[in-house]
Amino acid sequence: MRIAISQFAADTNPERNLDHIRAATRQSGDASIVVFPEATMARFGILLGPIAEPLDGPWATAVREIAEEAGKLIVAGMFTPSPDGRVTNTLLITGRGVDTYYDKIHLFDAFGFAESETVAPGERIVVSEVDDVMVGFATCYDIRFPGLFQRLADEGAVITIVPASWGSGPGKREQWELLARARALDSTTWIVACGQADPETVGQKPSGRAPTGIGYSLAVSPLGEIRAQLGPEPALRIVDIDTSEVTEARKTVPVLVNRKF
Repeated sequence: MRIAISQFAADTNPERNLDHIRAATRQSGDASIVVFPEATMARFGILLGPIAEPLDGPWATAVREIAEEAGKLIVAGMFTPSPDGRVTNTLLITGRGVDTYYDKIHLFDAFGFAESETVAPGERIVVSEVDDVMVGFATCYDIRFPGLFQRLADEGAVITIVPASWGSGPGKREQWELLARARALDSTTWIVACGQADPETVGQKPSGRAPTGIGYSLAVSPLGEIRAQLGPEPALRIVDIDTSEVTEARKTVPVLVNRKF
């Protein structure tokens, strides 16, 4: 399976970010899946309530139309209204016969930031079949929780896609890379993690504690090897995923079978 990772620094204007989705999808060649970061609709650090839209709203509808026209699965982060007055941090997953969503389960209440003040958590895990390949989904802070990735593997996932908007700070890049590799090993699945680019690389100065991205998106094999990685700046990278490596990894290191807890 061929997957395009589109790392970019999202604007505060959802329409301008739609323009990026259109352009990157056109540039993705023969990739079956195009992955965009968490908060593709609009970056963190702004009021999210006013820009949140339902899954049948104009922004999501436009993404579906882009996916349909291109014949690709698009994965992009957006914000949807929550019944309790907050928003939901949602991945829109659409195209190639799939139309579903994943609401971020683990909210980023860490490093002095409280995502749960404005964002409601999700509850359901999501695995979808894309071109006969089972693909799971997680978002950013979820990557710190191995149980979710093992559960996705239990549900059949051989690839887990992880859009993110990783917070900057000392040691954060090292944690990002370590966690992606660890989750691949925990679950013996491919990890394809697409983060927001570092906004400073496009002349934006982050303010406050909002996690606005560091870049360094990566693809990790089921044995924890980094097979592709971007730098801090916006970039598009196409990676080839050999799903047979999952079968071999699970024969070699059967952690899913051997686990006790």
